[in-house]
Amino acid sequence: MRIGFNPKKDKQQLPNDFFHQVVIPVYIPNQEGYFKDTFTILQYCLESLFRTSHSKTFITVVNNGSCKEVVDYLQKLFNENKIHEIVHTSNIGYVNAMLKGIVGHKFPLMTTADADVMFLNNWQLESYRIFEAFPKTGAICPSPSPKMLKFYSYNVYWDKFLSQKMIFSPTKNPNALKAFAKSVGNESLYKQCHLDQSLTIENKKAKAVVGAGHYVVTYNGRIFDELKKKHTDFVLGGGSDDLLDKPVVEKGYWRLSTEDNFTYHMGNVVEPWMENCLKGLDDQSQMELFCPKLKPIKEFKIFNRIKRLFFLKVLSRKPIWQFFLQYKGLTKQTAKEY
Repeated sequence: MRIGFNPKKDKQQLPNDFFHQVVIPVYIPNQEGYFKDTFTILQYCLESLFRTSHSKTFITVVNNGSCKEVVDYLQKLFNENKIHEIVHTSNIGYVNAMLKGIVGHKFPLMTTADADVMFLNNWQLESYRIFEAFPKTGAICPSPSPKMLKFYSYNVYWDKFLSQKMIFSPTKNPNALKAFAKSVGNESLYKQCHLDQSLTIENKKAKAVVGAGHYVVTYNGRIFDELKKKHTDFVLGGGSDDLLDKPVVEKGYWRLSTEDNFTYHMGNVVEPWMENCLKGLDDQSQMELFCPKLKPIKEFKIFNRIKRLFFLKVLSRKPIWQFFLQYKGLTKQTAKEY
């Protein structure tokens, strides 16, 4: 039975100072085989996040069925107030775990990241600059990838198809691209043309690379106000990443990346450069940053479908796409290779 009146009923939740959430799912079931080094990788990841994130950053870690040693480590960080929330669950899959961390909150900015990301100095600052410079930005990856220029990017092409502000520019940090390719076990991932040039968009305030990957992404929080799907049947892959990527363009926003590289992908094997990189990070935890102005945009479903069909049925056709790449600055031969 219940006696009395709950004093918290009908009370509004008190506001807090956080405006940027970071969600990291963690699945380390043991420390053998594939997972032999992943606990150390996780520690590098979180320590780099603590050092490079400002004090208004709310950190959520989703324990997606990890072993006791990892759970104890996460609990220790929570007790020390280094992370602000732990969600414990069995292994329900990467995207489902990510969604667990997203729901129940409403932050202006939200970053999803793998547990093997090395965050670098100014990753937030540079992302905020792009949000401010390009009001239609809905997602920003702090690790640019020239090959992602067609991945859910049709809004940018529709809006800037004829603009001379969207052209191919020299790739800012080709060594970072090589490092990413090595980290995923495919050193031939990028051709020389990708290492040389990237499709960029710029104005008087900033310059960004068109397109974005998804191993670490910062979203305009409005993207997740109304999620159509809140579950996937796939543990990993199988199009499950679309639950986070697709809503960006469906709501009319752009997917962009920082011009330079501000995160590294570590993979599952510890290498000497990782500890050296971590030691070289500045402590930016007390850095004062302000939330960028995020303007809402109105997108009509029918108009979005027209843009999507234009991209899929017209612009993406091989001859037209190659001509478009030439129009944006590539040579005929490079356009064929890109």
